[in-house]
Amino acid sequence: MSQERSPPPRPRGRPPSAVAREKALQAARDILLSEGFGRLSIEAVVAKSGISKPTIYRNWANAGELAMAALMADPDFQADKAKDGLAGSLRAQMHALVTAFATTRGRQIALALAASDPESEMTKAFRNRIILSSREAGRRLIGEAVARGEISAPAELETVLDMIYAPIFYRLLVGHLPLDRQFADSLVTRALALLAL
Repeated sequence: MSQERSPPPRPRGRPPSAVAREKALQAARDILLSEGFGRLSIEAVVAKSGISKPTIYRNWANAGELAMAALMADPDFQADKAKDGLAGSLRAQMHALVTAFATTRGRQIALALAASDPESEMTKAFRNRIILSSREAGRRLIGEAVARGEISAPAELETVLDMIYAPIFYRLLVGHLPLDRQFADSLVTRALALLAL
């Protein structure tokens, strides 16, 4: 007589942090796209994702940081997917940045930033999660290129990093010309020429 096998017990407790993080990011993306930045709150993400508030606060300090993480959480935003040395690495990063800000939620965040107080959660989150983290990724990519012997160490690295990344954020906030892949490619070409000096 055969016995029916019972299904394996479901794991108890909180879901793994990576799963919880992705659920929260997806909920935040959905809210940004459907309702806009003004409707994004930790409570709204909790309600939509089913992830607890303490879990969300373990990953992000506030709704502004969560919005920035959701904006940049697209799979293509990985400067580590390097091809063709420093040129390929920088190009991948720049393409990911301009692609993210060309989306509806990217434009929404740019508009919100333009109207934000410089000391607001939103502005601080943008500065920390987007501008500074992009510069740090660039610093790492340049350091790796130096270690490979691809380029010499830049004499004034902070100035070089500002010259590479500032134009993206200037064009995003001022909106005077398109923020697109052609612009990203032009920045990479100029950056490589600068680094070769």
